[in-house]
Amino acid sequence: MRGLGRRGWGLGARLMLALLAAACLTSTAQAQRKRAREADRYDDTFRKYSKRYFGPTFDWRQFKAQGLAESNLDPNATSWVGARGIMQLMPSTYHEVRTKNPTMQQIDDPEWNIAAGIYYDRQLWRLWENDSVSADRLPFTFASYNAGRVTILRAQDTARTHALDHRTWKSIETVAPRLKRWRHSETLDYVRRIELNYAKLDERGRVRADSARQAKAR
Repeated sequence: MRGLGRRGWGLGARLMLALLAAACLTSTAQAQRKRAREADRYDDTFRKYSKRYFGPTFDWRQFKAQGLAESNLDPNATSWVGARGIMQLMPSTYHEVRTKNPTMQQIDDPEWNIAAGIYYDRQLWRLWENDSVSADRLPFTFASYNAGRVTILRAQDTARTHALDHRTWKSIETVAPRLKRWRHSETLDYVRRIELNYAKLDERGRVRADSARQAKAR
């Protein structure tokens, strides 16, 4: 009888483990679906303001990739220096943008935070029209968003002194370590992370399933 009892307990334990495994898989799948919904919930907003400030043919996914790099699309994110929201805008920058766009409301509202971030990108994009090669205009724009345009202009000056083409992003990467008072590693990494995030997005702007699995594995 004790032998049968042990076998019965063994079957019961295996059944319990199977049920627990199934529950874990269900929970994991639900969590993945939730993360996917959260990652996509602002897509319409990115589309809307990309079209408004950059035109209908511009790839709005670039700004979603930027939002992922800034805050992982967390509307409640706040940096140690006080930058806020999905696009990690400083209150002073948001105030500057808002003076030209009075319909914008609170900086912590996800829609207005995204709108202001893309508008600010547009202002920087225009400034780099003649000071960068067309293929590198976005890296210059995003680097300026992160470090300030004056910092990148200083890097261009340094590139000139080393007989490099100051209008290419590769030249800026080369001379970046020579500049004082610039956390260049942060800015260069920021630009790379946007590029990597963009590569993970499918045609609809959703994070590719294989990319999500790879990130989880790491």
